Amino acid sequence: AADKIDLIPQDFFAELCEQVIQHLNHKTAGVNTVELCQRLRMSGIEITVSELVKLANIISFLFSTAARDHLSTEELVTALGSEVSALPKHAVQVIRHVWNEQGKAVSASENARNMGTVGQFIDISWKLGVAMSSDTCRSLKYPYVTVTLKVADPSGQVTNKSFEMTIPQFKNFSRQFKEMAAVLETV
Repeated sequence: AADKIDLIPQDFFAELCEQVIQHLNHKTAGVNTVELCQRLRMSGIEITVSELVKLANIISFLFSTAARDHLSTEELVTALGSEVSALPKHAVQVIRHVWNEQGKAVSASENARNMGTVGQFIDISWKLGVAMSSDTCRSLKYPYVTVTLKVADPSGQVTNKSFEMTIPQFKNFSRQFKEMAAVLETV
């Protein structure tokens, strides 16, 4: 994935780094690699979403490690120079600039040590459906609920997770959310 950095123009790489650091600073839910990949392709750069996700993960690891170790901008750049000789000069310049501007906020984050271990909930949607028939049964009329959770994994990659539940399962699911809400009211 690191070899793809050479292909990415400096402004796109800067945007990727900005999105990663915004995510680490808990200002955004995640990194929109799909949209960025589409824009890169429209500008003639051949890169896949999975390659861009790998780059976002590398950048996220780099920034979160620098935050954990409380590295200054110069210490980070020195470490990059000695550890990652494959990085092009423009990438090091972008990382330097982004870390210099926003690195302190990541380091100051109370969760800097736990970064990268837990994803983040973004949205939930649901729909009620009825299975009318199947190849083995002509008349099912079986109700179900489909729930879709939009989550950002620790690297910031946004994904949708969908699952189906029977009506009794959904009622139990709903009851548990009401219990959580009641507990939160006491905090």
